[in-house]
Amino acid sequence: MSFEQVKRDWTELGAQDPLWAVHVAPDKRGGRWDVDDFLDLGRRDVGAARKWLADLGLATEWERVLDFGCGAGRLSQALAEHADEVIGVDVSEPMLETARALDRTDGRCQFVLNEVPDLHVFTSNSFDLVYSELVLQHLPGKVIAGYLAEFVRVLRPGGVAVLQCTTRPLWTLKGTIWRLAPYRLVRLGQKLVLGYPAPMRMTALPPARVRSVVAAHGAEVVASVTTDEPDTHWQSTKYVIVKGGTA
Repeated sequence: MSFEQVKRDWTELGAQDPLWAVHVAPDKRGGRWDVDDFLDLGRRDVGAARKWLADLGLATEWERVLDFGCGAGRLSQALAEHADEVIGVDVSEPMLETARALDRTDGRCQFVLNEVPDLHVFTSNSFDLVYSELVLQHLPGKVIAGYLAEFVRVLRPGGVAVLQCTTRPLWTLKGTIWRLAPYRLVRLGQKLVLGYPAPMRMTALPPARVRSVVAAHGAEVVASVTTDEPDTHWQSTKYVIVKGGTA
């Protein structure tokens, strides 16, 4: 699976069913997400992240935030309630069109198309917070590692990244398929059996790999929490990462 294929898949998903693709729920396919409920999910997730950061003694209000893989903007809008400016970046222009159409932040959010596996469009040391949830899991492993390095680069010294990655499939029926089946068969099953508009790749990334990559680029994982998620058939880990230096 190449980055170019991921881009094509998510462009198709964004064009066909953007809210469901961002937050998959069986009863929400075919445009059945209520927009207010969808945006409330973002507020819930950002609220939980802010509580976690507060418990760690880290900032919960920011000047400039990067929402990586912003999709339809559910997290961007929630983050904008606590930031002067939020830049949502995504590989899918149809997703960004939806995000712009749903935006209620009076200009505090900007949505930027980025079609390459790096963040060279952004200067170093330019964000207080990088936030990414339900995104990195869909990328190839080498691409994830490259983006982890880029997140550290674009953070200001003392800045924070809040990230989520899938760790491993569970030993459920679907989890076992993810463990054992070649991905080309998984893609075919998602298209023909599950009826997805385009396949959604899932990638396991061990926590040790996350720690190693960010440490090599001048940051540290200061907290993490791992959770089994039976609804997705995956184990997921969330990380709080702090860049070295003084803010």
